[in-house]
Amino acid sequence: KRDWNINVDELLEASVHFGHKMKKWNPKMEPYIIPKCLTRSRSHLINFVKTAQYLSEACDLVFTAARWNEEFLIVGTNKKVADSVFEAAIRAQCHYVNDKWFSGMLTNWSTTKIILSKFRKLRIKEKIGGLKPRDASILKRQLCHFERALEGIKYMRRLPDFVIIIDQQKNYTALRECKILGIPTISLIDTNSDPDLAF
Repeated sequence: KRDWNINVDELLEASVHFGHKMKKWNPKMEPYIIPKCLTRSRSHLINFVKTAQYLSEACDLVFTAARWNEEFLIVGTNKKVADSVFEAAIRAQCHYVNDKWFSGMLTNWSTTKIILSKFRKLRIKEKIGGLKPRDASILKRQLCHFERALEGIKYMRRLPDFVIIIDQQKNYTALRECKILGIPTISLIDTNSDPDLAF
């Protein structure tokens, strides 16, 4: 185990303790909520001590898996976190999806591999150049479409060993595919989420 130096004051400063409004909460989140404690806007408050504990455990898991050279995929398609997902993935040198999750990306991996192969060939074609203006325009349009969807997984040769999901509600399809395939996930969840799905 390592000391990750998770500072509770920093968690409070980042407002990780604010949950959703009472009417939107998932009752399964009750053990992770400070009992009988609501904000003025009738929102739940998340127990930040438990948050720090689980965050430390997740860091231990990621650190151990990284030492074994296991493949990670970070998924965060919410516009608010898209840039952070990109930066974190580049820094950690792992795969990412930060624009849109296409249904079947993992469960239909054989098709995804074919599409990724086509994407890589188109990129090589673009680098070689020498195309007629019309063909170059078509190629650019195709690449633009592929880049938006596949840029973060273009070098992924196999299914990931771990998937880190930011916002379980928004990325439920990705979570469901991981569950079907038995891929372990680390999920950042809110009071409207189901903690049982994060395994």
